[in-house]
Amino acid sequence: MYETEKENLKRFKDYIVEILRPSYIKTFLSTYLGKEIKERILAEENTSVTSAAEMLLQNLLNLEAIGWFQAFLDELLAKEYRGLWEAIREWDFKKLEDMRDHKALLHHVEASFTKHIKPIEVVSYMPTCFSPRECEEIKAITQQKGQIAGAEKLTECLKRSDKTNWFKLLKMALEEGSFTIALQLLDPDTENSGKEVGDVESNGDTATVRFEYREDPGADDLVGDLNQMGLTENQDKVTGGSAFLEPSKPPGVRKLRAYQRELAVPAFEGKNTIICAPTGSGKTIVALAISEHHLKSKADQKPKIVFMATKVDVYEQQYKLFKEHFNRTDEDVRITGLCGDMGEQISLEIIAETNDIIILTPQILVNALNRKDLPSLSVFSLLIFDECHNATRKHPYNVLMASYLDSKLSHRKESLPQIVGLTASVGVGTFKYQQEAENNICQLCANLDASIISTVNDNKEELLSFVYVPEKDFFEVEKRSGDPFIAIIHNITSRIEVLAKKEYDIESLSHIENRDYGTQKYEQWIVDVQKRCKVLQLEDKEKESRVCRALFNYTEHLRKYNDALIINEDARSKDALDYLKAFFDQVRQAGFDETERRLTACFDTEYPHLLQLSQQGQQNPKLEQLKYILDEEYRNDEQTRTVMFVRTRALADALKNWIEETDTLKFLKPGVLIGRACKSNQTNSGMTLNSKKGVLESFKTSDQSKILIATSVADEGIDIPQCNLVLMYEYVGNVVKMIQVRGRGRAKGSKCFLVSDRKERIEKERLNILREKIVEKAIAHLRQSKESMQAKIDIFQREDKRIRDHANSMPERPRTNGNFELLCAKCKKFACFSDDLRVGQEGSHHIVVDRSIFNRCERSPHPNPRRFGHLEKKMKMFCKHCKNDWGIVATYMNIEDMPVIKIESFVARNCSTNVQHYFRKWKEVTFAIRQFDIADIKPF
Repeated sequence: MYETEKENLKRFKDYIVEILRPSYIKTFLSTYLGKEIKERILAEENTSVTSAAEMLLQNLLNLEAIGWFQAFLDELLAKEYRGLWEAIREWDFKKLEDMRDHKALLHHVEASFTKHIKPIEVVSYMPTCFSPRECEEIKAITQQKGQIAGAEKLTECLKRSDKTNWFKLLKMALEEGSFTIALQLLDPDTENSGKEVGDVESNGDTATVRFEYREDPGADDLVGDLNQMGLTENQDKVTGGSAFLEPSKPPGVRKLRAYQRELAVPAFEGKNTIICAPTGSGKTIVALAISEHHLKSKADQKPKIVFMATKVDVYEQQYKLFKEHFNRTDEDVRITGLCGDMGEQISLEIIAETNDIIILTPQILVNALNRKDLPSLSVFSLLIFDECHNATRKHPYNVLMASYLDSKLSHRKESLPQIVGLTASVGVGTFKYQQEAENNICQLCANLDASIISTVNDNKEELLSFVYVPEKDFFEVEKRSGDPFIAIIHNITSRIEVLAKKEYDIESLSHIENRDYGTQKYEQWIVDVQKRCKVLQLEDKEKESRVCRALFNYTEHLRKYNDALIINEDARSKDALDYLKAFFDQVRQAGFDETERRLTACFDTEYPHLLQLSQQGQQNPKLEQLKYILDEEYRNDEQTRTVMFVRTRALADALKNWIEETDTLKFLKPGVLIGRACKSNQTNSGMTLNSKKGVLESFKTSDQSKILIATSVADEGIDIPQCNLVLMYEYVGNVVKMIQVRGRGRAKGSKCFLVSDRKERIEKERLNILREKIVEKAIAHLRQSKESMQAKIDIFQREDKRIRDHANSMPERPRTNGNFELLCAKCKKFACFSDDLRVGQEGSHHIVVDRSIFNRCERSPHPNPRRFGHLEKKMKMFCKHCKNDWGIVATYMNIEDMPVIKIESFVARNCSTNVQHYFRKWKEVTFAIRQFDIADIKPF
């Protein structure tokens, strides 16, 4: 009896034992195997889950009881082994076979992967991949033994998973949680976007600060209280119906200051204008006045205004300010805000029709134009660009203005909106001389189609009475020399490299050279080696597995030592050692293989000496200088409020600890303000928007915290009137950033100090001060030579359009008219012909007009149905044979049940040559696709 079942169980044994955990089916064990055998199996599981599963399978083969096989299947299904249950029921293990490559990849990168995730958070993003018991076990182990141990348990569960979509869901979870390094380990094509804004990039001997544009809910800029923006106790909040324009006003309401009105005049006259004024001068207040004037002066023309902010935090605050202002002044003004994916939920054209002012992030407007959701920018009458110096290269601001300029220079018969830009400086690009600065400014003006730069000239005295420019000074510090702590770390790092080379020639994996220890370039080398190691192939698969795991362990430890050297350079040796100790504590709690035992033993051997040096070794001269500055400033004025800018999150934490552990400084009770974009580092996952607001509010309103330590998250937009000391600790940027950082000091008598042991950084900041003067002279000269300025702008605009037209005229890669079969990428079952594909009006949706495809797929309700443009998502579409995700079923142009597929789910087979091709993106396909026509639709 059950001979066929037993034979098949033996045949497919390898698949079963690598998935099944006997302790999860205890009820079956007790009922059919008896207590003694059950206890032996469970005891074996404590040593090896796979061995225990093999023991269980061997005992199943000896069973003769009626109904045991069905009971076994029922127990598998009840304990959520659905994939294994289905495979055994159908005796078809192809789906489980297809998982093996992904499990092997996870096994190879496990040593590094487990150090770059937060397991409880990952589970929350993909709960369907784990049973309730697994979720509880992962949570318990994480809480008891730490993040790495929990991550190892999570990885173990995934390597034994029978869920067909676990790998896809894992990558989505890592992306959702911003676990960038872990995602890169699984997907080499993932862009390295996990660095914090303001991370240091090394270029030879010169270090520069990199500031990126990001538009997402986790953006790194936090703006302060906009009710304070541009306002002091001498200028009340904006209230009343005639706050800006009318001479009569309600009690407590003030009109624009004279310098603010001077800034606004060209925009009041309807001219395209860049408003350039210092941080804290109230440019947002000026923007509100311009908006109010625009609505009133063009009331008979149905004016529409868009105010754009580059960061979501800024968007939220500006939206709140606009709403509050117009609720007081004119409740009939209709205002709405859009950020994130809100722009896809309803047509932007409809939103524009039903609102007078729209506050949004610029990518939403770019997307709407790309998918023809909005006919053109002529829908609006005024566009306001906050931080308009970003309108360069491929920034969304510049993409929008390229569309604007194409309409203007093509002499299309459509009205274009007025353009107003707001910035603290137009000192964009690189320049040495005034002529170069003028060219850069004219290029920015050309990009924004603005020939007027509005600055304060007639009311400078009033401006200076409200906006204080901090006194700037530099403290060049001697470098530490002959530090034995550094020498030991270098020695350990060198020994690890030797061990790694014994496993494999790692030099052949990466060509990055001149990589000194303790630099960003060494970090880049580690990333490159890990990326190439992931796809390393050897004939001996067992050796391949061992080598890859070992190399990931070695390089992960090299990464930690490199981080420690970077921390040691700017903070204490104690902070660097604490960083390493925390890492090894987690490694020990998690349990480790032979390679990690060897590496941990290496650290343990050197630890006593490192500890002694960290406690008794030489002090960091930079910290001694910093202590002197803080002691002096707070001795002279105990009410001092300080913002200190640093380059990295780890350094922010280290300096916080140093202040709290220094007797003469602990009274400062430091707060830390960092971003939240990157969660790859478990020890420093960043801050939520609410926590940032809490720290900032405490610093602004409490007598407790007297110093705020911040990364670049705070260098733009935060308004702290009480701040009178700005410290730049090895923190240098370009001219625009220098002005923004300096502008954090708003109080009268403010000071701004740069502390550095690198002459090149101090020299760069001195050059920034000179460049600021050059920019001021360039603006003055351009204002005096308006015709020459306009001529340059015209030349730049025509040349840029010529370049765009040339790029657009370049022929696309020729596509064949031959027919292709689209096969499911997982099971190679036929789906449809390329001749039955059509591209939608938006150019992004690819529709199958032969609806017999429904005979070859399954459908289920879409988890997030919504409408954008002409398309409304209704259902998900999966391969009938392997459940591979093919795309969606949608209502398109009011036509129901239209299959919309994604090319990465398919393999294209040339019907003539039988050659197969895999395309990751639609733009890569080599066959022609016609435009959608309702007449082409074939019946189901």
